[in-house]
Amino acid sequence: MEKIRDIMTDDVECCSLLDNIYEVAVKMKELNVGAIPIVDQERLIGMITDRDIVLRCIADKRPASSKVEEVMSKTLITISTDATSNEAARLMAENQIRRLPVVDGDKLIGIVSLGDFAVRELTDDQAKVALTEISETNQIGMQH
Repeated sequence: MEKIRDIMTDDVECCSLLDNIYEVAVKMKELNVGAIPIVDQERLIGMITDRDIVLRCIADKRPASSKVEEVMSKTLITISTDATSNEAARLMAENQIRRLPVVDGDKLIGIVSLGDFAVRELTDDQAKVALTEISETNQIGMQH
């Protein structure tokens, strides 16, 4: 069984509490990613997704100069490097999340995303179920 350390991305670009929403959005654009972890030193304290920016900044008519802590998600679901891909898939499916920060204590050391499962072509049924459940739920939510 594959461990998270084997499939995670360990070179994770982050922002800090000193950054504002505009700076986070620019970093997302430059990196072509939909989520940026927010760290204080190396300690994970939040995540900002493109959806967070739309719902908590733009839709609430906040300026792009708003502090990241006003928009970031502070309640985080994380996983350790010793966890299995099954555990990660289950957590992602249960919590309907596409990205899972990998931590050692509260120190951010990587991130695992749905794409990591797809790229690795995991044959594990649980990983497939997670991918299917998250994708189906998001497609249903997108219908008008």
